[in-house]
Amino acid sequence: MEQHQHNDRALQAGRAFRWAAAVNIAFVAVEALFGFLTGSLALLADAAHNLTDVLGLVVAWGAVSLSRLRPNEYHTYGFGRATVLAALANGIALLIGVGFIIREAIERIGVPQDIPATTVLWVAGLGIAVNTGSALLFLKGRAQDINVRGAFLHMAADAAVSVGVVISALVIMFTGLAIVDPIVAIVVSAVIAVSAFGLFKSAIHLSLDGVPQGVDLKTVGTWLRAQPGVANLHDLHIWALSTTSTALTAHLVMPEGCPGDSFLEQTARNLETRFGIAHATLQVERGTETECRLANPARP
Repeated sequence: MEQHQHNDRALQAGRAFRWAAAVNIAFVAVEALFGFLTGSLALLADAAHNLTDVLGLVVAWGAVSLSRLRPNEYHTYGFGRATVLAALANGIALLIGVGFIIREAIERIGVPQDIPATTVLWVAGLGIAVNTGSALLFLKGRAQDINVRGAFLHMAADAAVSVGVVISALVIMFTGLAIVDPIVAIVVSAVIAVSAFGLFKSAIHLSLDGVPQGVDLKTVGTWLRAQPGVANLHDLHIWALSTTSTALTAHLVMPEGCPGDSFLEQTARNLETRFGIAHATLQVERGTETECRLANPARP
């Protein structure tokens, strides 16, 4: 039943990612085209923002697909880590793109260009509709899947950024201040840079087998020590198998020995329910004959 529910959620999420990616790719093409035709850096900046989020959608979609592939003799943990590498590549590409846009915007502040505000207004308005509609695709599944929740937040943020572009177009229409366009481009790019750096930092962290965000190592260790029959704990490791799957290994010191397979199975289920750790490997030791070579007081 649990596996059936997982596959059903993965299938639904896959459909949502597919539609959202298709619609947003089409919109990015339209927005970039009108950005070049009108010379609006605000539109180009928003197109770059939307493009990176489309890449984020594709990465998240890939994570859903990869999670359904079985490991093999060469990739014993499966292919989930590819999503971490893709996120790292997205972060780097985004930071480079933002740098180019900000440089161009700073140069244009000194020599502002006339912008067809009406065209910019309509294109950005379309962006609000596209991003809001995309966010609604992930509304239902955001509570069960952190991957889906991330996509929902990205699309909602894109809608907010498009609102900023609409405001700049309205200001230009009523005041004629073309300098507003590069200023908005810089502001939008700064918002993108913050998100991109966060993505880059998180991807580096997971690439180095860091503890995933939302999982507290000490809390997990305290909980494991509190289990019946567990006297101590060492060699605890928690890391990400993918952007959506977390693994754990630990040595449990149980002087009376392991109560049986049911104890290990229930502990693993509780780790998944309480902490979202779906792949747990536990080694039980009595601790009475010799000290484990991996036991280290400095470890949690």
